Amino acid sequence: MKSNTRSIVLALFAVGGMASATLATAQSGRGGIYQQELSVCGHNQQDRAACIREAGAARQEAARGGLTGAPDYRANALARCGLQQSPGDRRDCEARVLGGEGNTSASVEGSVMGGGVIRESVTTVVMPAPMPMERAPEPIMAPRPMPMPAPLR
Repeated sequence: MKSNTRSIVLALFAVGGMASATLATAQSGRGGIYQQELSVCGHNQQDRAACIREAGAARQEAARGGLTGAPDYRANALARCGLQQSPGDRRDCEARVLGGEGNTSASVEGSVMGGGVIRESVTTVVMPAPMPMERAPEPIMAPRPMPMPAPLR
């Protein structure tokens, strides 16, 4: 009985040690990210107190396992394009998000921190050449005005 109790106590210590080591590793990994996030606070256009609160909230959420990866911004943007009513508008929106294709070129300027991101797309459309005329139409000749006769005396 004494041997069993001793084995159980040793097993609990071993499990506790492994759990604390895992927790320390997870915290130090996230702690490094937390420190990086804190170092940005005060050097961006966000309020320092709000920046610190958000870094702390992200650290807590990561500890709960809620932050599994970066959000898929591209899929989010394409989903918003799906809300366009006309197929042409939807296609143009997707071209802006995807960076252009075919005869459409796209560019992105600005940043969220700078006040906004501007997406522009330019579509080049080649107009067909006009059909050549076989021959020019004949000019319309207007009659010459007749001179007025001289008055009689």
